[in-house]
Order: sequence, then C-alpha cells, then structure tokens
Amino acid sequence: MNLINKKVTHKRFGMGSIVQHNDSSIEIHFATETKKFVYPDVFGEHLILHDKSVANSLEKIIQKKEMERKAEEWKKEEEKKLQRKNQELRLEHEKLMKKHKLHPESQMVFWCDTEEQSRSLSEWQVFSGEIKSGTNKGKPNKPIRLHQNSAVLLTAIDSDIPEKDRRILGVYMVNEEFIGKLCEDGNIPAHSKYRLQLTEQESDQMLFWKYYVNEKTPHKMTWNTGKYRYFDNLWMAQILLDIVSLKSDPKERELAQQFFEHYCKMNQITDRELPKPDGALMRI
Repeated sequence: MNLINKKVTHKRFGMGSIVQHNDSSIEIHFATETKKFVYPDVFGEHLILHDKSVANSLEKIIQKKEMERKAEEWKKEEEKKLQRKNQELRLEHEKLMKKHKLHPESQMVFWCDTEEQSRSLSEWQVFSGEIKSGTNKGKPNKPIRLHQNSAVLLTAIDSDIPEKDRRILGVYMVNEEFIGKLCEDGNIPAHSKYRLQLTEQESDQMLFWKYYVNEKTPHKMTWNTGKYRYFDNLWMAQILLDIVSLKSDPKERELAQQFFEHYCKMNQITDRELPKPDGALMRI
C-alpha cells in the first residue's frame, strides 16, 4: 500500500503528511518537525488518515496483523503449556529413576515368528503381546521389569528345527526414555544408538541356549508358551561380549564394544569378572 503524501492528523502533533514508510515504520512531516512511528500500530488511537478509502484498506491490514499477533501469542502460550507438561513428565521420570532398583533379571528375550523377524530388525521395535485372560484380557502386556538398563534379545527358530538350535538375530537396548511400568501400548522401541543385527552366518554361531538355562530344569531346552521371557543381566553381558568377538567389520565391532561397555555400566557389571556362558547347551 502506497501511503506517501497522504494527509494525516495526529492527536498530539496535529496535521501532517506521510513522507516515508515500510513494513515496520512510518515517517510523517508535521508543521515544525518530522516524526517516525511504528507501523501500523500508530494508526487508530493516535493517527487518523484523511483518505477514507485508504483508511478502510489500512484498517483491514491492521485487523489482519492483530489476528496474527493473537495467533502468535496463542502459539507461545501453547508452547509454554507443552514445556510445563514436558517438565512435569521429566520430573516424574527422574523420580522413577531415583526409586528404581536394578532387578537381576531385567533383560528380555523375544521370540520372533517369520513375519516379525524382518519387521523387528527394520523398525527396531517389538510388541509385548496381549493379556490372554482376566479383567484386562485383550490389553497389551506391560513389560514392567524393563528399564533404561534393559536390552531386548531377538531370537528365532524354524518350525522343523529343535529348540536347542534357537538362534540370536540381534539385540538392542531399550529407548533412552523407556520405562516398562509406563508402557501402555506394549511397544518396546530401541535405543537411538545401541542396536546390533547379526548376519545369517553370525546368527548360526550365536545359539540362545548356550547362555540361557531354566534353573528348575537345567538340562531341558523348552520354550513352551509366550512371546517373551525375562532373563539374567549377566547372560546378556555374555551374549554381547561374544558378539563383539564375532564382528569382523571394524565399525560394527567398535559399535558392539561400545554397546557392551554401556550395558555393563548401566547394569553395574564388571566385565573382568564376567563368568563364562553356562547355559543348558553347555551342560549336556
């Protein structure tokens, strides 16, 4: 809008003529001096345009800017509310972390069926399944033992292969913010960095029952039912250490080593005192 030479009246400085303006300021020459004002804020209460047609057009611009200003204020207020909510969640999270005590079996091994094998390794997430009976039937299982110190082991076995040959496909630490007690949807996402996938050749060398044992029936290798089970923190450390030695690619080996060290730190495990694997396969 061109306002140059338009006549105006200011309630303090009297009549004048617009000599310059841009999107943020306007300059007006009055009888004895030239003044600069904020544009378009000065119009309305302080400054009146003589040209009614231009004044109407300017009023629409002012209304539009006022709506934009209110929208911006609303946006900022919503951002403040979101920040307050996030702060409350962080405080709740920190409180849970302070109260958290390491459970000796806070790791998860997951049985991937054929469809889940590729999906779990591409999406780096597993679903804990649904409750089968009772008042909560149909609701997702809450993986209550899983915390920031937990890792999820992905395993699989072909239908025509004996259980003792169950293979390890990969492993990941749970997401940095994950707390099993707060998990409502049953989805267990992976850490942004600590996740390892094994090649088929590597997987053939990493048999789950080399590490895992049911202490009640130490010589039996049976899964029975369910998609997952918890297992010992030390066993996961043994698995990670063996993956480190298995990796030949320097970058993958370095990541595996960092994963192992991070895991041991989170689970207060001294790697030098780590016992050798003594799963059911080692007891035959």
